[in-house]
Amino acid sequence: MPKMKTKSGAKKRFSLTATGKVKRRRAYHRHILTKKAMNRKRNLREGTIAHEADAANIRAMIPYA
Repeated sequence: MPKMKTKSGAKKRFSLTATGKVKRRRAYHRHILTKKAMNRKRNLREGTIAHEADAANIRAMIPYA
């Protein structure tokens, strides 16, 4: 059986924690930042854990992570 291919878009966007949860970046922190409050932008800097309903699909896209 051949090796599975990793989806390169998912490889760039997600990573796995040591416990197997999927880490992701928060959205809305790329542009139009002048109208957003400082504490909102500060919270957007942090990563977060992807929702468990989506995590199974993401793990399938990055099988060797």
